Amino acid sequence: MPVPTRLRACARMIAPLLLFTAVSACGGGATIEPGSYRAVLALPGGELPFTLELAQEDGAWVAYLVNGADRVRITDVKVDGRTLEMTMPGYINRLEARMRGDELTGQVVIVQRGGREQEIPLVATRAASHRFFKEALTDNADVSGPWAVTFTDEAGQQTPAVGEFQQKFHEVTGTFLTPTGDYGHLAGEVRDDELYLSTFDGGRAYLFRGKLTPQGELRGTWWSGLASRQEFVARRDPGAALQDPDSITRIRDDTWALGFTFPDENGRPVSMADARFRGKVVILSLLGSWCPNSHDATAFLAPFYRGQRERGVEVVALMFEHFDDFAPAAAAVKALRGEYAVEYPTLIAGVSDKAAAATRLPQLDQVHAFPTTLFIDRTGRVRRIHTGFTGPATGEHYDKMIAGFAATVDELLAEPARSAATQ
Repeated sequence: MPVPTRLRACARMIAPLLLFTAVSACGGGATIEPGSYRAVLALPGGELPFTLELAQEDGAWVAYLVNGADRVRITDVKVDGRTLEMTMPGYINRLEARMRGDELTGQVVIVQRGGREQEIPLVATRAASHRFFKEALTDNADVSGPWAVTFTDEAGQQTPAVGEFQQKFHEVTGTFLTPTGDYGHLAGEVRDDELYLSTFDGGRAYLFRGKLTPQGELRGTWWSGLASRQEFVARRDPGAALQDPDSITRIRDDTWALGFTFPDENGRPVSMADARFRGKVVILSLLGSWCPNSHDATAFLAPFYRGQRERGVEVVALMFEHFDDFAPAAAAVKALRGEYAVEYPTLIAGVSDKAAAATRLPQLDQVHAFPTTLFIDRTGRVRRIHTGFTGPATGEHYDKMIAGFAATVDELLAEPARSAATQ
């Protein structure tokens, strides 16, 4: 039976409307716009929130990861209508998402040892400004100040730490310091007697949840990404401190001249015996491009080297990467070099395993952490070994550490360049 003209006209009007409704319902019509988003990573312990800001600067897209006062700027950002891709600065980790309505949905991909990819689900809501809770409580516990902390992993191994927090009403910022480094800029809040802290800065994906007990202890859990979980117990302690980082790693025999030969990221061999290092004070840093504390160390060492090389200082980084194969390891190192404008050699020394790293430098008794920094005098002898690196999130601890680094270099430069045979 023929369709009446009036019905055909109605059908022509309704069809586009139905199409529009279907597209809108699945978010197909939404495009990515600049602005602030409340981003949440889904960890086994719950929501890990952070602020994601998208902006256009000089005609190009950029992004910022915001945790408290810390703002990590990302320039490798691609926006194509409804899709967003970005690579974390100095890492090979990435964020992938698609706009649906007012939300970005996707994942953060953290590259781990062996090149395995950990995919953490992501949802980011535009124009939402809270971190953990929309409405703050006004009568909350006080967690400000220093805490002596013990972390216990699932195998029962314990690690001492110091927690240092600042609190303004319900808002809390701070970090944990450990013998091997710190946990970066943490931000969150106290709700009644419970503490919530988180950070995502491109390398770290950390969530902390704790509760004050009637005895005054802070007990809780730390989740790192999808696979790692540790319990912690903290007690208030104004004198909380860690072992001297210069006493952790030792040289087997300080009369040895340190020697090694490894390829740089372009495959060229570099040796401690090369002429560029002869008679120089050398800072040797054991790092990994995957390691957030190594990023903090590189962010300090790159400009420090530029200011000190005319005085007779050299820096060498031995890179222990997540890849057995040279090509992907070199690509990861090149990303780190580019982010921090590194001008000193970065050598592919091995895989990201502390025991394996110790075999590459048999003069050391062990390698306890990435980073580990060795200060080598003009004769090639190791004079100081500093385990770990406390980054800018630690405030005065960072200032004290880098002042000590500079003082050590000054002392070694003041010594005459004598041959090892005269020692």
